[in-house]
Amino acid sequence: MSPVWTVFRREWGSYLATPVAYVFTVIFLVLAAALTYYQGGFFERGQADLQPFFAFHPWLYLFIVPAVAMRLWAEERSNGTIELLLTLPLPTWQAVVGKFLAAWCYLGLALALTFPMWITVNYLGHPDNGVIVAGYVGSWLMAGAILAVGACLSAATRSQVIAFILTASLCFLLMLAGYPLVQEFARAWLPAGLTNAIAQLSFLSHFDALSRGLLDLRDVAFFVLSIMAWLVACTYVVDARKAN
Repeated sequence: MSPVWTVFRREWGSYLATPVAYVFTVIFLVLAAALTYYQGGFFERGQADLQPFFAFHPWLYLFIVPAVAMRLWAEERSNGTIELLLTLPLPTWQAVVGKFLAAWCYLGLALALTFPMWITVNYLGHPDNGVIVAGYVGSWLMAGAILAVGACLSAATRSQVIAFILTASLCFLLMLAGYPLVQEFARAWLPAGLTNAIAQLSFLSHFDALSRGLLDLRDVAFFVLSIMAWLVACTYVVDARKAN
């Protein structure tokens, strides 16, 4: 795992050295707080929980995470540094995992910086902190799944803008895979068994259960397997691009 750690440190250092990461962090924190207090009616509800806070995370991630993911490989390709990275004595999968883990930890740090919300709800009442922990775990896992999708699509193009649009569009469909918007369209073209299988891919359905404190291993496994599957796909895409 030493090569993974080397790539991780390289990527982590790039996040700390560029102002873009700080801008994304501030945007995420401000929007999360604003949506929770105003759109979510945090105080008006009169309940000591963070449900309004977690309810907006999928939609925030739909824009924030693709913006982070789009630079993972597209920037390397446009700058010509991908050739240097891939000539290092390490398998492609280790480079993919190292870059992904650095970006995922950055997102975890941004999420952890929302701790004042947790302090506030404990000051105002007596919440079930186990439910809040499950919500944070689910939020981070969902961010990781979207990030893995974005990493794969970023590897497929030189353009960060195209990578952002493709990731946001695909993840929007994956968010709503179990909802009527997607299901009605799928039923018109696909058999019932395949339509039901698509419904099981819904990020939103699995996250909703975790955000309510239902730490079901099936939901955790879904996000973990989604991350692994997209990282495997990303590895194949990077190898294919390297061969060309």
